[in-house]
Amino acid sequence: MLSDLQVRQAKVTGKAYSLVDFDGLYFYISATGFKAWHFRFTWGGKRERMSFGGYPALSLKDARHLRDEARAMLAKDINPHSERKRKRHAIVLAGEHTFQAIYDKWLAHRSLSLENEGRQSTPKQIGRVFAKDVFPVLRHLTIYDVTRAHLLDIIGRVEKRGSLSVAEKLRTWFSQLFTYASVVVPNMGDNPAKDLDVVAMPLPPVENNPFLRMPELPAMLQTLRKYSGRLNTQLGLRLLLLTGVRTGELRYATPDQFDLERGLWIIPVVRLKQRKQLTKKKRQRFADIPPYIVPLSLQAQEVVRHLLGNLKTAQVYLIPGDWCLKNPLSENTLNGALKRMGYEDQLTGHGVRATISTALNELGYPPKWVDAQLSHADPDRISATYNHAEYVEQRRVMMQDWADRLDLFEQNQVEVASTHLTITLQGLPTIAGQAAAQPPALNPNAPQLIVAPAPDAPAVPASVYRLSAVHLPEYARPTLSEVQRERLQLLEIFEASHNLSVADYAKLVGKSRRWITYEIQAGNLLSIHLGHRGQRVPDWQLDPIKRKLIQAVLKLVPRGIDTWRIYHALLRPYDALGKCPAIEAVGSTNLHLAARLVAAHAIEADELAEQSEAFPVLARQTIERLVKTAMLVDTPEDLVAR
Repeated sequence: MLSDLQVRQAKVTGKAYSLVDFDGLYFYISATGFKAWHFRFTWGGKRERMSFGGYPALSLKDARHLRDEARAMLAKDINPHSERKRKRHAIVLAGEHTFQAIYDKWLAHRSLSLENEGRQSTPKQIGRVFAKDVFPVLRHLTIYDVTRAHLLDIIGRVEKRGSLSVAEKLRTWFSQLFTYASVVVPNMGDNPAKDLDVVAMPLPPVENNPFLRMPELPAMLQTLRKYSGRLNTQLGLRLLLLTGVRTGELRYATPDQFDLERGLWIIPVVRLKQRKQLTKKKRQRFADIPPYIVPLSLQAQEVVRHLLGNLKTAQVYLIPGDWCLKNPLSENTLNGALKRMGYEDQLTGHGVRATISTALNELGYPPKWVDAQLSHADPDRISATYNHAEYVEQRRVMMQDWADRLDLFEQNQVEVASTHLTITLQGLPTIAGQAAAQPPALNPNAPQLIVAPAPDAPAVPASVYRLSAVHLPEYARPTLSEVQRERLQLLEIFEASHNLSVADYAKLVGKSRRWITYEIQAGNLLSIHLGHRGQRVPDWQLDPIKRKLIQAVLKLVPRGIDTWRIYHALLRPYDALGKCPAIEAVGSTNLHLAARLVAAHAIEADELAEQSEAFPVLARQTIERLVKTAMLVDTPEDLVAR
């Protein structure tokens, strides 16, 4: 048995030798002076040796403790050398297989078969949920250290805050993640995510998207027509009502998907909800599956044509996002608009499809036509490729009738718009491009939707009551006062193309903006003002003769006169000028005559505005504010645009 003194005094002899302790422990001294503790044992009939560590880092006492542990393993038929290698390997694996590392590999593998576009795509949802609820607890643990208690604690916290659907998804994702780990991670052991659903809280009943019935449509359509938000948002909701497409298909619609010559919206399969089902069943490529063909009614074509007409250079989608032309419409925009319209918990963007489906089925249209229009997969043909080109021409008739009925609903013609119809097939092809064999002669007496506005009035087709899908109909236009009408007229004149901003006029004449402003202040240039909108310079003054006329007028009228009086006087026809406006009739021969006529009329109009008793005091003050402060109504731009 060795002592500490013997170990300390062990000499280097130039040859390797060992000092024996007992029970297989040896103190080894190499020829170069390296000292270490060795343990020798017999395993499977062979002598083996393992090193415990060097001296003096490992003392005699510590070496004897490690020897005792090794002998205890031998007593249990465990090779201590192999067990130490296994533990070291496990430590290496634990460093490589943290929970975060395995999660990243699993999610990358899952993303190969998942759509990763949009905030609600599965990979994006997984990332948000794990970042919020899982990583704060498990990020720094190895995959080996994660226990069922950890997972139950995480899911319990989610359930406690009432997010039962998130908790259900977490159980599914945990099961998938640890099943993946049991395959790719060595020595993984039991799956801690197994049977987590045994203690799950029951989910509440499923709430379907709310939708409207036909008697509720008039109020909704009238409210939509008067929607005060962005026109693009209103048109997006109207396009949903006219086509029945999904909100995602509308948000990601691009201009190249529309064939207005044929009245079709051709949605590629990559945008369809059934894309995963269609490709997985027979492992087909997207290119081998026909697109979703949506026939467009005349009203829908009007909406699309308006949106395409306002397309910007950098715009990618038919309806751009609020903050960036390259982004699609936000997924919350349409539902937010319905909420502001007062339809929270009554209608959603997806509920529009249920509204259309219910109405068309109640009206008597064949369910297969309705399902084809809404791109519903036929449950009897799950294994077959779903043909989105079915019943295109029949659906074109159906959706035009539906669009006309919506216009009738909007005009409170509820009884007529809800009339049940009788369907007669007259040789319409089943699939686009397929001609009907021996099409029968059209029956001129085929039933039509007829509207009788009054008991004694003649009946007329529903198309007579068709409304514009973009511009405000007469009933929805606000009633304007005389002052408001004057303001709109004033704004229209101010924004006319011949009235240039100071900067634009300065570019045309090759002067600085500062110089043009000085000319206006000096009375050498005519400009009109409209409150915070700044001032405009009529481009007439680019013509030398017309500019001389205006300069002559400015010298004849008092300083401080309202320049709008001069502007209107220039546009007024005069008998002495052949009943033509002075600005058009002026020439080198009648310049002085035209200047005196304009100046006299401008002065007269200015005096009448100040002294006439024909207007009440309040009215005169309102008109003065109109010119000086341009307190315009909130909606003139929308009214002019529509």
